[in-house]
Amino acid sequence: MKSTIIFIHGMFQNAKSWDQWVAHFSAKGYNCIAESWPLHEGEPADLRANVPAGLGELRLATVIDKYRQLAAAQTEKPILIGHSVGGLIVQVLVNEGLAKLGVPISSVAPNAMIAFDWGFVKNSALITNPFKGDDPFIMDVESFQASFTNTMTPDQTQEAWERTATNDSRNVLRDCLGEDGKVDVDLPHVPMLFIAGEEDRIIPYELNEKNAKAYNDELSSTTTRTFGGKGHFICGQPGYEEVISVVDEWIQQKEEAPAQPVASAAISH
Repeated sequence: MKSTIIFIHGMFQNAKSWDQWVAHFSAKGYNCIAESWPLHEGEPADLRANVPAGLGELRLATVIDKYRQLAAAQTEKPILIGHSVGGLIVQVLVNEGLAKLGVPISSVAPNAMIAFDWGFVKNSALITNPFKGDDPFIMDVESFQASFTNTMTPDQTQEAWERTATNDSRNVLRDCLGEDGKVDVDLPHVPMLFIAGEEDRIIPYELNEKNAKAYNDELSSTTTRTFGGKGHFICGQPGYEEVISVVDEWIQQKEEAPAQPVASAAISH
């Protein structure tokens, strides 16, 4: 058996969003774990139709703690792959020394790092709106098209929304901008591969590169890869196989490399 990979989804998704990834890496011999956030377990359609009690009060610290315990429970340090807020959680757990490798995809950047991009500002403001209090954010298909699947057709969006979309807690994103969303970028860390979509309206690829470049340890490896034509639904939109292939190849290279990390930065468009 190869290494264990823990997949961490982001907001408005649950573990089902990783089905294709789990199938791919399981076939390669990896032990794959994809668990949903608290109050996100089950079928997305059911979760949309019946909003779980307490969803609006869910906090980032609660979500992080679930995966912290999951990572710590493994007999060997796992590989962590996370999308969006899940990418930030990967960065937090790498910072805590709980990972063998880390792959943040379209990661919400730590340390209140932001981008002055209209899509980023608009989406962040809609979700974190303080006047909405603890009311959950309801992810309808129109919002999904505008933010997640802007590079996909309406029919593709409808299918993806029905299969994967959930509602979510505004407090999780609010917390990403506070203490629970901080990492120490000066610490040595295991290799990390930062992935972005060039057409992402939620996490601009420029913010992804800024995020990766913020790490300062000269002996630690941070690599970035930007995919043209990809939006925030990069892990599931048509052509996701290319993203999986790049991650697979990078993992193999890093697992075969000497234990001592080597500083690197590879940016491609």
